[in-house]
Amino acid sequence: MEFDADNAVRSAAQDAAGLVAAMPRLVLEARRIAASVYHGLHGRRRAGSGENFWQYRRFMDGEPSARVDWRRSARDDHLYVREREWEAAHTVWIWPDLSSSMVFASPLVWETKRDRALVVAFALAEVLVKGGERVGIPGILRPTAARNIVEKMAESLVHAPSLPESLPPAFAPSPLAEVVVLSDLWSPTPEVVASLDGLAASGAHGHVVQICDPAEETFPFSGRVEFREPESGVQLTIGRAETVRAEYVARVATHRAIIRREAERRAWSFIIHRTDRPASELLLALHARMSGGSFGVTAHPEGAQPAASTDDMPASRDAGHAA
Repeated sequence: MEFDADNAVRSAAQDAAGLVAAMPRLVLEARRIAASVYHGLHGRRRAGSGENFWQYRRFMDGEPSARVDWRRSARDDHLYVREREWEAAHTVWIWPDLSSSMVFASPLVWETKRDRALVVAFALAEVLVKGGERVGIPGILRPTAARNIVEKMAESLVHAPSLPESLPPAFAPSPLAEVVVLSDLWSPTPEVVASLDGLAASGAHGHVVQICDPAEETFPFSGRVEFREPESGVQLTIGRAETVRAEYVARVATHRAIIRREAERRAWSFIIHRTDRPASELLLALHARMSGGSFGVTAHPEGAQPAASTDDMPASRDAGHAA
């Protein structure tokens, strides 16, 4: 293995410049996707104090009898309570991983993981703000319900002192907040679990999304191949790449299984999204889970190969060129 500090620094500078150049296109794409799915989505309504009717539910023992809706109850053999929608602004923290490992796209796709993460982050923010929510980026953008939320997020990211790293910074979201992490999750497994621990410690709910390139799942490499880990500059040359494919896939599956288990233990959802799938598919999957849908379901069809790295899988970070 070799470490080239100059190449690592140069790569980071190129990533920043590429982000600035791509931002207008990503903003337009996010708005298009948000508009295409918005009208088919139902609001994220929750019971609580408010003036808008939400639903009827069965009366529960111990509740004050004044809560019974006698007109509705007269039509049935049960007592019903009239619930109203919770109207307090909700905060959703969105963390798009913009580290160097995200600037990768194999010949199997046309979009990098970074671009996909940003498009989904922007589109999700647009949909949430239209629904009355507040959206922020940990350490970069304070929660806001501004109508131009997409532009605010883009501007904040472009002018941030450094690009968002693989995992969110340590912060304490409120118990009523939700956290959405959009990352390739190729950090060492203990680091991912520790990040989940910190984010969930306050009682906040969350959704962990692994965005990966299809090549990172199937490892379609053979012969002599050079792999480069863009964030550290470490390089690894494998003489016959096909001989490590089975071990790679197995380690990836183990990595994912641990993350899924730890997420579900905290009542967080875990979603897998491949960049050869439509961005709208992930947006709909996220919104469903944030609206009370089932947790722990992948956002790509059954039968796709598992993937993920462990502590030292440079191949998963950035597929290099054949030597």
